[in-house]
Amino acid sequence: MAEKYVCYPMKMLPAFKDYIWGGDILSTRYHKPSPYVKTAESWELSCHPAGESVISNGTYAGKTLRYYIDTLGKQVLGTHCAQFVDFPVLIKLIDANSNLSIQVHPDDTYALQQEHAYGKTEMWYIVDCIPGASIVYGFKKDICQKEFRRRIAENTLLDVLNVVPVNKGDAFMIRSGTIHAIGKGCLIAEIQQNSDVTYRVYDYGRLGKDGKPRQLHVEKALQVINLHPVQPQPELQTIQLDGFTRKTLAACAYFTVDLLDVKKAAALESTEESFHALTCTDGSVTLQNGTHPPLEIIAGDTVFLPANSGAYTLKGIGNLLLTHL
Repeated sequence: MAEKYVCYPMKMLPAFKDYIWGGDILSTRYHKPSPYVKTAESWELSCHPAGESVISNGTYAGKTLRYYIDTLGKQVLGTHCAQFVDFPVLIKLIDANSNLSIQVHPDDTYALQQEHAYGKTEMWYIVDCIPGASIVYGFKKDICQKEFRRRIAENTLLDVLNVVPVNKGDAFMIRSGTIHAIGKGCLIAEIQQNSDVTYRVYDYGRLGKDGKPRQLHVEKALQVINLHPVQPQPELQTIQLDGFTRKTLAACAYFTVDLLDVKKAAALESTEESFHALTCTDGSVTLQNGTHPPLEIIAGDTVFLPANSGAYTLKGIGNLLLTHL
């Protein structure tokens, strides 16, 4: 039987990943306690067994987010999460010190059949980037499976990929089946399905930590890839409110992500429909929720508010990504 409903704003301690393309920004800029010299990713809000985030404050300090959800029940996620067996999202900060591999993710149908895991649709928000940074985002033109195989064999795949220059504040929806890659010099907030299934199709000839070329998954990728250019993203809603702006960056069945540009104060509410997750990308704010102690949120922090947390305010100056369903 679930315990009494304990509901308060929870600051997260992330899990860390030391993939070969990582850098030191997460440690130097955000002062994250990574055990690695080079840290590629911090899994800010995660119930994935490959890296679970831990609650750092309050009654459940020291417990994983998964433990909190399992203990109190899915009511803490909200009614919109009832359709999902597991916690539906995973939020990351990604420091690309060099180019990531060219890759594609499957949809739920294929992933559940072949990998016994969920597929992966994700969105990227460019927190910062070096001048001239870019991403790979789909193809320049329609191609066929035969050409795809040939270009991988001939080392000419890059010639048909759509390379997009990026700037701080840009956002991209990466639906399952879309070929993509983060380019060198990008610091990205990624909100994605709760999945770690990736099919790598090109990796610049790099060697892994074992000194061998990293594994490619070309045949699996061909079963799920969209071999056409990405369709333009529609403009989503922007609301100008007293003290802040709320702009929807991405919306799909698995998550909605809003950018909160707080100039003075933002008044928000977590209802019974969905949890709220706040990831601060710039500045700092103080969160006040009912009679709970004020919680300072600085750049790099992620906070989880259970469903039905009620009204809360953010006071200060900062940019935050609000993830909910």
